[in-house]
Order: sequence, then C-alpha cells, then structure tokens
Amino acid sequence: MDKTKVQALISLLDDPDETIFNTVEEELLKEDVAVVDDLEKAWEISQDDVFQRRVENIIHTLQLKDVQSLMHKWIDEGGTDLLYGVFLVAKYQYPDLDFNELNDKINALRKDIWLELNNHLTSLEKVRIINHVMFDLHKYTRSSGNFFAPQNSYINEVINTKKGNPISLCIIYSVVAQRLGIPIYGVNLPKNFVLCYLDENMLQQSLTGQRNKVLFYINPVNKGSVLGRSEIEYFVKQQKLVSQHSYFEPCSNIDIVKRVLLNLIFAYQNQKDEIKKKEIQLLMDLFNLNYS
Repeated sequence: MDKTKVQALISLLDDPDETIFNTVEEELLKEDVAVVDDLEKAWEISQDDVFQRRVENIIHTLQLKDVQSLMHKWIDEGGTDLLYGVFLVAKYQYPDLDFNELNDKINALRKDIWLELNNHLTSLEKVRIINHVMFDLHKYTRSSGNFFAPQNSYINEVINTKKGNPISLCIIYSVVAQRLGIPIYGVNLPKNFVLCYLDENMLQQSLTGQRNKVLFYINPVNKGSVLGRSEIEYFVKQQKLVSQHSYFEPCSNIDIVKRVLLNLIFAYQNQKDEIKKKEIQLLMDLFNLNYS
C-alpha cells in the first residue's frame, strides 16, 4: 500500500465531478482492506456529508471483498475449522470482530465442561455433562422472541446473548465437543438442525470409506435431549419429506456454513432488506462456484 497515493486519492473523494470520483473510487477499491484505517480517519475529520457517504460506501465494499477473499480461502482449504467459518459469516456484519476473542469464549465453555469429565464416562454421561454446563450453567437457549432475526445466525451474537436458532446452538455444541475429543457432528436435517454422536470405535474405520455409525442424536434446542433414529424418521415423515441418507448422517463444515448463509438470506428477505440479502448471496455464490 502506497500511503502517499492513498492519501491523495482520499483527498479527491469530495470532488463534484462524477467522472473523477468514479476513477478515484475504482482505484481505492483495488487496495487492500488495510486502507480502511485511513478512510475512517478521513471520515472523522470531515464535515462534508457527500464525502462521508462516499467513504462509508467504499469502506463497506472493501470489507465485503475482504470477507469474500477469506471465505474463498477457507472453502479451498476444505473448511476444516467450523468456528472460523461461522466467524467469517459474522465478520460480514461485524467487520471489527476479533476471532481470538470469540475463540477464547468457546474455550472458556470447553474448560468448564472438561473439568466435569473423566475417562470412565459413557457417551450418554458425557452428553449429560455438556448439557448441564451449556444449558443449566451457561444458560444457552433457543431464541423465542424473534426467531428468524439475523442475529440468531451470527455466532458472536449467539455467544454474547446465549440465545440462537437450532443451527447456531448446534455449532457451539459440536465445536466444544470436538475440542474435547467427543465425536459430535452436525446433521443437515431440513426445517431443523440436530447433532449426532458417532461410535468412537468406528471413527478410524470411517476414514477408510466405511459409513459412520451413529449412536444417537442430540437436539440442543431442547436442552440437548437425546433422540433415536426412529424419532428422526418420524420427523422426516411428519414434515412430508422424501427420506435421504444425508438426513441421518454427519454433514461437512462447508454444508453447515452454507446452511447459516441460507438462514441469513431468508432472514433479510423477511425484513425486506434486499441489499444485505444480495450481499449474503455473494458469499453463498462462493460455495456454489466450488461445490455445486
């Protein structure tokens, strides 16, 4: 980044000539997101409404491009870190969001659960401990006020308020469980989202291509209640869905983040916010490009 060039371009943002402004804007949008600091400083000292509005639009576009770039990289690398993937979704709405701060809060929850665990517990006993710490002590719960509100899909908001939709609660639950070495993964069930507990003895076998063995399912929206396959089958039938293998098996982190984005598209559509809906769709398009 050439600071002198950037400062010169910023100084021209209040030019009344649209041709000049368009050229300046185009050049600034070629820069790295780091120029946002200079743009924000210029915004603070300006009293010109036109200048400030132009700066705000450029900052937003640069930050959106940055999230797109980071998300594209996350997808290309296989989406291995689920927390980081949903952090990037939240970074769209909260550009200054700090991943380390988010990570520390997840690790604090993990530590509280770890203190209650021991090597002699059964799978069900481990789940009961996670449920007790997450839902009784930390008070995580389903958002009942405005269930379809966008904030229920932004992981930082869910961690801060302890309220979220099914998938956001499942994300926190599974991320913490996996950090404890407990094989709990998301299940991409339509019109809901649940978790499955895999047979730990068959995890290594599943890496060789054999199908995972699900011991049972977990519903974090209902304080981590344990479900059997028959209950998932009943839900699928009740919702008049055509049964599919994917409704009963763990899904990928990439599928989970796509589902979060779909929820946000629906949320902004519900609010009639076409701008945010289109911008979230730009993030979704990255997945469609790589994983059709």
